[in-house]
Amino acid sequence: MISHLKPAIVLFAILTVITGIIYPGTVTALAQLLFSHQANGSLISDENGNPVGSELIGQPFSNPKHFWGRPSATAPYPYNGGASSGSNLGPNNPALSDAVKARIQALQEADPGNTAPVPVDLVTASGSGLDPHISPAAAAYQISRVAKARHLDKKQIQDLIAAHTKGRQWLVLGEPRVNVLQLNLALDALEQPKSR
Repeated sequence: MISHLKPAIVLFAILTVITGIIYPGTVTALAQLLFSHQANGSLISDENGNPVGSELIGQPFSNPKHFWGRPSATAPYPYNGGASSGSNLGPNNPALSDAVKARIQALQEADPGNTAPVPVDLVTASGSGLDPHISPAAAAYQISRVAKARHLDKKQIQDLIAAHTKGRQWLVLGEPRVNVLQLNLALDALEQPKSR
């Protein structure tokens, strides 16, 4: 019996060192060396270098001076990374229809002069409930409200949107998108006095 137990203990110790120390240590070191930004959460910093969010998780914005992102279906609060999920409401569910109507009404009340069709990504949550991006169409829909609230020229804001629009990954995957937090930080930087 002891002759069988000894190799098992030695093998357990060797595999513990390999899979519990060497492998994770190597992967962590390579990630920090090759993909430091991503390995550390893809953080976005303000002009002072303070982290204000992640490129991967949306944030709730409700001020008319800011672009608004996709609705979040996470609970107990929006964009809760620990509770990533969609709403699981099907297209025939009256609760989804009511939520979409309420979101459309809120967008129209925030910008009553805007008669353009509301882009779908402004009124429906993503599958994760954390999506930090909106479509260029959703950003364009909000230009007049943001320009009016900030007393800025619409062309200035269009240029910011164009500068913050990312194309398809590897030219084929996904759709063009705008990171809402990065766009709002760029907008806030426009209004800050330049230091000499």
